[in-house]
Amino acid sequence: MIHHLSLGVRDLAASAAFYDGALGALGFRRVFEDDDAIGYGTVDDEDILCLKLRSDAVAPGAGFHLAFAAPGQAAVDAFHEAGLRAGGFDNGAAGLREEYGPTYYAAFLVDPDGHRVEAVFKGGPM
Repeated sequence: MIHHLSLGVRDLAASAAFYDGALGALGFRRVFEDDDAIGYGTVDDEDILCLKLRSDAVAPGAGFHLAFAAPGQAAVDAFHEAGLRAGGFDNGAAGLREEYGPTYYAAFLVDPDGHRVEAVFKGGPM
């Protein structure tokens, strides 16, 4: 249903550092970039997430977040660690969230612009 999602960011370099680390831990990479945008995905020129430089960018308010699928619990852990190292803010350490399901393993971060992001693996213990 969704082709891609764009996030407005005020500092493209800071956001790129964050998403390079956090999404890199999940197997995603930069699939295109120019002076005003960076796209992430798995196939060249086919972005799933696009960061767009906008001086007036404001993150959506409470209730909105992006959840990225992780290939395993170790990837969720790596997402959280890499995101923190790259300028993100903790919004929930990696761990089991039984309130969402018996195998829902997730971590939550806030990126440098205030966007709330999550990595989740629902496949059970590894």
